[in-house]
Amino acid sequence: MKKHSLTRQITSIVSLLVAGAILLCWVLNTTLLPRYYMHNKKEVLMENYQTISNASAQNELESDEFAVTFDNLCSNGNIMALILQQDGKVLRSSVNDLDALRTEFWDVLLHGDKMEVLYSNKQYQLLKKTDTRLDSEYLVLVGVLENGDMVLMRTAVESIRESAAISNRFLLFAGAAAIVASILVAFFTTRHITKPLQQLTDISKRMVDLDFNAKYESDQSNSYEVEELGNHINRLSENLERTISELKTANVELQDDIEKKIQIDEMRKEFLSNVSHELKTPLALIQGYAEGLQECINDDAESREFYCEVIIDEADKMNRMVKKLLTLNQLEFGNDQVIMERFDMTELIRGVANSTRILMEQKGIRLELENSEEAWVWGDEFKVEEVITNYMSNAINHADGEKLIRVFYTRSEDKLRVSVFNTGQPIPEEDIEKIWVKFYKVDKARTREYGGSGIGLSIVKAIMDSFHQRCGVINHEDGVEFWMELATK
Repeated sequence: MKKHSLTRQITSIVSLLVAGAILLCWVLNTTLLPRYYMHNKKEVLMENYQTISNASAQNELESDEFAVTFDNLCSNGNIMALILQQDGKVLRSSVNDLDALRTEFWDVLLHGDKMEVLYSNKQYQLLKKTDTRLDSEYLVLVGVLENGDMVLMRTAVESIRESAAISNRFLLFAGAAAIVASILVAFFTTRHITKPLQQLTDISKRMVDLDFNAKYESDQSNSYEVEELGNHINRLSENLERTISELKTANVELQDDIEKKIQIDEMRKEFLSNVSHELKTPLALIQGYAEGLQECINDDAESREFYCEVIIDEADKMNRMVKKLLTLNQLEFGNDQVIMERFDMTELIRGVANSTRILMEQKGIRLELENSEEAWVWGDEFKVEEVITNYMSNAINHADGEKLIRVFYTRSEDKLRVSVFNTGQPIPEEDIEKIWVKFYKVDKARTREYGGSGIGLSIVKAIMDSFHQRCGVINHEDGVEFWMELATK
């Protein structure tokens, strides 16, 4: 289904708005105008009475000056008025037919209770009278002045209905003309606006086909927004053309990444080879000693105990390696639950230091804990302990020279940076970024000596990523510093 053009849509909207405005005027003209007219007539009658009352208080009712004022009040408000003295003599009258006014006056006095009272006070009453014979309505004010003179004023309100009807007929013709005019104006105006938009549409179609040669040509008669859009389209075309060129360059880089992936695959194969070797040795020992145990089951208890100890030790090595592999797998795939809690980092480090103290004493390594005060942080205490344990194990395996391991803190506003430093050879610069990659070993020969698998630092990186915190390594002249950051708030 073809969508409506922008020109048709805007023209339709403008036409509906104009028609709605005309309809609103018609509704207001039909409902509110008569009420406003009635209210205005009441105000005029009450103001005229007040004017007559003021003139009576100043004894000016019979003056020539008041005669002019009286005629103006009656003619301007389309009012019939009569002022009677106490003896029934006509003091002022707006018409020559005095009998009709006297009849009107006495009719109001005698039958006022049958009329609708609109307003009443001590001086006068404002009534609404309906003449059923002529199907007409009047507003009548009858009152008594301070000197005893009586006042009667009457004005017809039927004319407002005729005025409203005439006004509505005028609105009908004027509205039809306004709708036609708005359609023509909206049509030609939107045609002028949509012409550059059509040009921009054609340019965008060519851009879809990767043709970036078409450019928007500026026209000062167009609106500022259209000119801005055209300039943006031109810049977009230039950027896309440049981006495609950059993508070609990126393809070359992607090829380099693929080669790096191949290298990682080679590392993984090497790791699997190492794991196979590591597992093969304990499996062979377990099998050999198990067979020996089976053959010499009746020998002395000391031999059987030795055989069992070897089997248990080798099985324990295999178990530790498998656990590391499972831990890394859970961390990488997000299957390991993180339990964030607040704990004392100093207490945790003391615990790790105590568990590794015997091993450090065996290797002649000296440990320095520079911070003894409490250091509260947020994290998964169990996993943070695993990070510190990996850092300490790494430091023990690589400590050389002075054979010193130093643990210290660096504080910032909302972070605690924990560092584990060990003396020894720095890490080669080309290997700094690779040590966090699983299966990677810097010194394969030395790693083989202490049975490293190359996944300890990978576990550290995965744990810190699960906290959304940082970790890293810094080379020093006399050793290597591994660090991690944890939130304190």
